[in-house]
Formats: sequence, structure tokens, C-alpha cells
Amino acid sequence: MKIWDELKWRGLIAQSTDEKVLSDLLNNQTVAFYIGFDPTAPSLHLGNLMQILTAKRLQQAGHKPIALVGGATGLIGDPKPTAERVLNTKETVSGWVAKLQGQAQEFLSFDGKNAASLVNNLDWTEPMSSIDFLRDIGKHFRVGKMLSKDAVSARLNSDAGISFTEFSYQILQGMDFLELFRRNNCVLQIGGSDQWGNLTSGTDLIHKVEGKSAHILATPLITDSEGKKFGKSEGNAIWLDAELTSPYAFYQFWLNVEDSNVINLLKVFTFVSKIEIEELENQVATEPHLRAAQKRLALEVTTLVHSAQAAESAIAASQALFGQGDLESLDAQTLAAALGELPNTSAKLGDSIVDLLVKTELVASNSAARRAIAEGGVYLNNQKVEDEQAVLDAAILGTFAVLRRGKKTLAGIFLEK
Repeated sequence: MKIWDELKWRGLIAQSTDEKVLSDLLNNQTVAFYIGFDPTAPSLHLGNLMQILTAKRLQQAGHKPIALVGGATGLIGDPKPTAERVLNTKETVSGWVAKLQGQAQEFLSFDGKNAASLVNNLDWTEPMSSIDFLRDIGKHFRVGKMLSKDAVSARLNSDAGISFTEFSYQILQGMDFLELFRRNNCVLQIGGSDQWGNLTSGTDLIHKVEGKSAHILATPLITDSEGKKFGKSEGNAIWLDAELTSPYAFYQFWLNVEDSNVINLLKVFTFVSKIEIEELENQVATEPHLRAAQKRLALEVTTLVHSAQAAESAIAASQALFGQGDLESLDAQTLAAALGELPNTSAKLGDSIVDLLVKTELVASNSAARRAIAEGGVYLNNQKVEDEQAVLDAAILGTFAVLRRGKKTLAGIFLEK
């Protein structure tokens, strides 16, 4: 497929400027384009990953990506729909810039004729005086149009209102596009569809200042089963940093997506071919209990973000926790991360298994715990617990234990030091 057709098939185009012109540009020419990330956290997340992988597809098609980490815009923050952002210190933002740049570098190629480049908008924003900013950039923006942007109008109609600081964000983002247009002949910006108002500020500014056209490609939002987008501001971010979302938790997120959404996510977040995805789609329809599409999705994205080894460890942990593998073969870090995602509690050697079943809420009461043991449905580290008087003993794995009721209800035990 031509790159435009592939982007459409994968569901990556929610909105764009002139489709005919942009599709011809991407299918038949080589262009420089940019994606931007603000360092408002120490890691990129799921929504950012969608942008990076879209950039990676464009680079594989011969185009030149520019990854912008906003050392300037990160000090401001784009307006949230509900409330003013908390401003982070310059030192914090600077540290996050370095972290995000390091993450972005993992996905793009910085070699060859269409090598990617990394930029920081603080480099051209910080030297500019406020007078120059107002005269050279601000004069091209009309307040009426700025007020009509969705994010701004939502805040104006809220109790929080909006500060001049956040109101100015769209001007800064527009200036970024103009700067990259001048420096790198960058003619395309990619961003999320919820950023359309900010994205158009750049194309409008380029048209007014340079008398030329530039383009936007907006990707759709990734939402959960309730239609809520994944992100820091929503409190449900899936981070790319293994310290914030462990590879095990990352793998489990993809493994547990609904049948109704798994094929769309395979298209968006993997490089699996159209033929293979169509085969997996057929399996979802005919053999959904096998969860073949979810397993492939989890394997592909975890490998892409963390490593093949991390993906294999996550798979081994999943199998071992449910009695289909060897718990003792798991490394302590993987096991700790896996147990941390489960209901868990701390305990001491000698603590009653009955008490731990109740404490971890695997059962509702001591009598229910004793009944579960008597019925043969309780396991400690995949070994059946047969005595109602059983206690936590040397069977513990180092400083951890896995408590299971039935086939699928698990809890983690962390041994107190």
C-alpha cells in the first residue's frame, strides 16, 4: 500500500488538512514533518506512542521526522478542559526533556538520508524578548479566533477560567511550526485530534507570515471501554517508562483489551501486516476464547517498547502465576512487578493462610476461607493447600508468595523484613 492508504487502513487519520494535496505529498514526495511532546511528566505514555509509531511509519516510507520535546511549552502546559495546570520548576522540566528525548530516540532512526532529528523549542523561544514575541508573532493572532478554540472556550465557561499563560500556549505552538518550517522546510505536523485547535495555529501562522501552505495530520484518541482517553490528566496513563508501568503490567494491559477493540489496536500499535491482521480478525470471530489477537498484540507492543526479553518474561510470569509455569524460574523483579499488579498484602512467616485469604479479599470471611481450602480450591505458589491450619512457611519464593483461589483469582504476598 501507499503510505496514505496504509495510514487510512490502520485508522490513523482522524482529521487532516486537504486530503488530496496531503496524500499526494506523502505518497509521491519526501517531506520533513514533526511530532511534539511536552515534558509534563517524566515519561511518554500510550497516546504519545501512537504519534511516535505514526512517525516511524512515515519514516519507513521515506519521510524525515523531527521529534520536538517542548522545553518551552512544557513550562506552560496546554490548557486542560477543566483546570489550570500546576507549573513545574525549570529544573524539573529540563530533566524531563532529557528523559523524553531518550525515549523518542528508541523508536526512530537517526541514520541515513531521511535521518530523524531531535529539537527543543526552548532553543529558539528563550532567546526571544517579550517585545519581539509580541511584535513578530503575537500580532498575527486574533483574539476572537483564539477564544473559539475548543480547549480555551471550555475553560472560559468553567469555574476555573483560564490564565493568560495557558491562553498563550497556542501561540507558542504555532511559533514552533513556523520555526521548523523555516529551519528544516518542515511542512507537516502530526498530533492528536484533541489538539486540532493548537495544530491549526501553526498552519495559520505560516500562511500569514510566509504566504505558504503547511499541513496537519491528526490521529484519533485512544480510549478505554468507557470512552475515556488514556493519559496523565485522566489518571489512567500507561507509561513507556518501565519504572512507572512495569513490562508485566504493560503486557497485561494489551492482553486484556476487549475483543471489540483488539483488531483496531493491532492496526495502530503494531507493524503486523494486513494479511496477518485479517487472519487474527477471523480468529477473534470464530475462536475468541483463544485470545490469539490479544496475545499477538501484547507480544508485539511489549517487544517494541521494552524488549523481546521483557515480553518473554511477562509471558512466563503470566503463565506461572496461573499454574502453567515455574514460579521459581521468574526473576525477582518480574515477580515483584507482577504481584504488585494484584491485590496484595504484607505478611510474616507463620501467618495463617486463612487470615491471608481474608486479608487479600480472595474470600469474604474465615469460614469461606476454610471452606475453600476444604474444597481443594486454594494454592500457595501453585501448591494446593490441604490443611485449614496451614501457615506461610519456607515455601515462600524469597520474599514473595502467590496465593490463588480457584483457577483465576490471585493475590500477592510480600514477606515483611
